[in-house]
Amino acid sequence: MSAKIFSDAYISSLIVEAEASDRLRQHRNIHHSYDDPCQRLINAICVGSYIAPHRHAIDPRNECLFAVRGLFAAVIFDYVGKITQIELFGTQKVKNISVGIELTSETWHTILAMEEGSVLFEVKEGPFDPNLAKEHADWAPAEGSSEARSYHLGLMVQCQKALNLLKN
Repeated sequence: MSAKIFSDAYISSLIVEAEASDRLRQHRNIHHSYDDPCQRLINAICVGSYIAPHRHAIDPRNECLFAVRGLFAAVIFDYVGKITQIELFGTQKVKNISVGIELTSETWHTILAMEEGSVLFEVKEGPFDPNLAKEHADWAPAEGSSEARSYHLGLMVQCQKALNLLKN
């Protein structure tokens, strides 16, 4: 077959895999190899999944994210970890909600799923070197650390406040 089909069943099966994952997220690469000039993937992220704040400045690549399903918050930080922007995006019919965001390689950020069943389509310039993919912020807890859960919950509270402002 000369076409890849991303059906509702495909997306739903990815969500089920994410729910069963220890990290509460699961991706599937669409590109064939890390050497491809365009890296594309679909990523299901559960509400409780903590993606440690990071940027992509070591091997500079902008990151473009589109919501396929659900609702997300992109939390953008300054160099010391202060939140400078919360951008909500998704497939929801909420006033002023965009469908995606592009983040420059120097931008400290994290992505939070704001509702269950949320799925992203991600695009980044290749080739991809997994050893240079992310620079983690030293001011934020690492994934799996004892502080990660409370830090993530604090971010969720801030994102929920931003969402409530949009809904009112």
